[in-house]
Amino acid sequence: MKPTSENRIDRKFRELKARGQKAFIAYITAGDPKPESTPELVWALERAGADIVELGVPFSDPLADGVVNQLSAQRALEAGTTTPRVLDILKAVRAQSQIPIVLYSYFNLVYAYGIERFCLHAHQAGADGLLVLDLPPEESQGEHGVGARLGDGSLRRICLVAPTSPVERVAQIVKKASGFVYYVSREGVTGMQEHVSNTIGHRIDLLRRHTSLPVCVGFGISTPDQARKVASQADGAVVGSALVNRVAEWGRDRNLAQKLETFARPLADAIHGV
Repeated sequence: MKPTSENRIDRKFRELKARGQKAFIAYITAGDPKPESTPELVWALERAGADIVELGVPFSDPLADGVVNQLSAQRALEAGTTTPRVLDILKAVRAQSQIPIVLYSYFNLVYAYGIERFCLHAHQAGADGLLVLDLPPEESQGEHGVGARLGDGSLRRICLVAPTSPVERVAQIVKKASGFVYYVSREGVTGMQEHVSNTIGHRIDLLRRHTSLPVCVGFGISTPDQARKVASQADGAVVGSALVNRVAEWGRDRNLAQKLETFARPLADAIHGV
């Protein structure tokens, strides 16, 4: 179902467009290093300048993720982070923040919870969007309809487009999307890299011929320079593994949230300064 009313994601992109700025989307895994730490990390990212936060729902077999995010999911699971616990974390975040939040999940978790039940509970907990990594557009209707099945379209369905997707498939994918389109900057899994692809601009032009939604780019963006380059071409940049790696490094530090905020601020400044 298409959205029937504006939510936090829509408002954020409208506000950014009015200011002439691009979006800094920050990814962390819910429950890493422990469930009670996550709200503080989200608030720290917001203070640093993040416009949207993606919260990864930890899964035992995260096929689209590189080793950094795999280990993050493992730590979160070992700390007792279940899907219901992620929703509790989200409720705790909402006690102090209205930052747009996208739940980043694999379909097994949503299916096991119950598709409509998951969407309803996620919305009630304060989620604004849902990104299901391994759900192809062909399976987004009928029995497996994870798209906006709340009845009022409150959850945005964030869809991934790969650099190898042919034009016909790009059109098919973005037709199912709402909120924004997530363009994967490279082939393979998530993870830090030394350089960003030189084909991003061309692919973003292609996407914009098929959708009026904002186009944000992720996978492999890890430095302010990379974030600035991507933001100059897209409507936003997603930074994940670089942040998750810092959580792994500083996880036992009682100043984890403050250190993550300090690390994230130059990324936000680079993206907003384009």
